Amino acid sequence: MLVVTGVPSSSSPGRADGPRDSEPGSRTDTTSDRAAGVTVALHQPHYLPWLGLLDKIDRSDRFVMLDNVQFERRGWQNRNYVAGSGEPVLLTVPVVQGSRDDRIQDKVVDNSQKWKHKHYKALAEHCYRKSPYWGDYRDEVAHLYEQEWNGLTELAIATTRLLMRGLGIDTPLLLASEMGDFPGHKSELLAQVCAKAGATTMLSGDGARDYLEPETLRRYGIDVEWQGFRHPVYPQHARGPGDFVPRLSAIDLLLNTGPEALHVLRRARTQN
Repeated sequence: MLVVTGVPSSSSPGRADGPRDSEPGSRTDTTSDRAAGVTVALHQPHYLPWLGLLDKIDRSDRFVMLDNVQFERRGWQNRNYVAGSGEPVLLTVPVVQGSRDDRIQDKVVDNSQKWKHKHYKALAEHCYRKSPYWGDYRDEVAHLYEQEWNGLTELAIATTRLLMRGLGIDTPLLLASEMGDFPGHKSELLAQVCAKAGATTMLSGDGARDYLEPETLRRYGIDVEWQGFRHPVYPQHARGPGDFVPRLSAIDLLLNTGPEALHVLRRARTQN
């Protein structure tokens, strides 16, 4: 099983760790200590993910990247919004067009387009140059866009890990494509992946209430907990107090609040 930890080695910043075995008794051991309770969350890998996904990662003991499911055209696997001086700016990573049945793990970044320069310039010059903490994270963001990215999954995980490091989230990440073959679909697939990850509880976003079948999870001995995400409101450097823009990439929170970002995210859970 591939375990992608929240903090990379110094020799390979921004990239997923290579395969390594889980150690017995660690947070990533999927066979022991079920009696203690293990919360697992799952989601497709997203480019520069939004706060709802970071909140889900922070609240789980293990987080599974569902890279073995169908790529969604016009979804969020390869794009997200960041702050602009006016309207939010949509950053999209071009991918090589293939079959509509392509899985996320199969998607290849279209590097014939100058997307890296465009995205970094948008962040560094137009969106966050005057944000309070741009200087603290500029080098790491720049390093991300200096690297060559071929697989979309690899890039999405790198952006997720960058944000996890910035916020101080160390939840282990697992790749579903490296965990085995799962013949199920929909709720059955989620149950099979969660069981393989050692879950006693699956943390699910509220958007899944319309289609998730908790009884299917219970057949695998897994309870369902609903995330109930509450979006924090925080100062945005280019906007006034009454002009807050939600649902941007989590990089917006990080560059505006710096070391307080995780506290801001967690505090929102307890607010009415």
